Amino acid sequence: MRELAEQLGVNPNTVAAAYRTLRERGVIETAGRRGSRVRPRPASTARGSLRVEAPAGVRDLGAGNPDPGLLPALGEVFATVAGEYARQPGMYGQAPVDPEFAALARAALDADGVPSGPVAATSGSLDAIERVLVAHLRPGDAVAIEDPGWGSLLDLVPALGLRPVPVAVDDEGPVPDAVEHALNAGARALVVTDRAQNPTGAAIGAGRAFELRGVLAGHRGVLLIEDDHGHGIVDLPLHPLAGATDRWAFVRSVAKAYGPDLRVAVLTGDPVTVDRVAGRQRLGPGWVSRLLQRAVVHLWASGAVDPGRVARAYAKRRDGLVRALAERGVEAHGRSGMNVWVPVGDETGAVARLLHSGWAVAPGARFRMTAPQGIRLTVSSLAEADIGPLADAVAAAAGPVKPLNYG
Repeated sequence: MRELAEQLGVNPNTVAAAYRTLRERGVIETAGRRGSRVRPRPASTARGSLRVEAPAGVRDLGAGNPDPGLLPALGEVFATVAGEYARQPGMYGQAPVDPEFAALARAALDADGVPSGPVAATSGSLDAIERVLVAHLRPGDAVAIEDPGWGSLLDLVPALGLRPVPVAVDDEGPVPDAVEHALNAGARALVVTDRAQNPTGAAIGAGRAFELRGVLAGHRGVLLIEDDHGHGIVDLPLHPLAGATDRWAFVRSVAKAYGPDLRVAVLTGDPVTVDRVAGRQRLGPGWVSRLLQRAVVHLWASGAVDPGRVARAYAKRRDGLVRALAERGVEAHGRSGMNVWVPVGDETGAVARLLHSGWAVAPGARFRMTAPQGIRLTVSSLAEADIGPLADAVAAAAGPVKPLNYG
């Protein structure tokens, strides 16, 4: 910075301020003594732009949407909520979280062993994660995130001026040694998906949770964020990590089980974290629509979704595809949820060959930082008769690939 200040004829403090502004706007990233570098692409460029559009006659397995046939009907629910609103309209000054919404959400969290904490409502999982990260971190801080992992999160972290640190994932979730390495390297936060991990379908089991809590116990100052977006579509038990650190947040969206357009998620955490999120929320949108909260209350109270039935429906398609691929010598991952991850040697070629065969899938570049190449297939729209032809097409398109090594 001193050399640049001399070249430009300005004060070194001016150069330092310019670097800071560039970092906060996501143009550059810093790596300690290794200096600063321009990001390889703008932080605002969404990985979703890497999607493959499905032309007429091609089946779309890349969008990542739930099966509309497994989502509850909303007409009667919203009619009921509208009637309640007519009798008692929502006004300024009311509690931002509907009391019944908070009570039902907290009861479900208690049943799953999530530590006690206040409840807030956010506009989906990503909104909650962003608010928690901003509440505790500053531009330039490092965040450990799953690799491969949720593409929107991989976009969000650098967009906030934060530095993503990849953490390897296997079928049981984040690999403990990789988490330990990231935290020892200075990551100030860790974001973990408990079940139905996108894109691999990983789910944290009891043994892995025990290992991860042991790692986190040595880093009490790390901010832990858990995303349980699979709630309602997965029948595997939850093994939360919450409470292993002093600052934590647990997020549960209704999108996959009740409909993406509801835009409601439950957030709980330690009192300081939830208070900071709620306080900042009051200065922005104010609250998540209580009409939407009431709609979710009615869906929960009426048992509109049978999680066991939904989980079995997705499992039948997912497990059937994984088995069919194994029979054809193709490695595939999908322990829970609606996605199957297939490692490939050349994902661009595999995507192109599958498109030619009539199947549009998601390229792994949407979900990867340093992880090996792969493709993601969402099974939501598959019928039993589709599995064999799809497996044949994937086997022909995937080509040889080296086995994954998570050591």
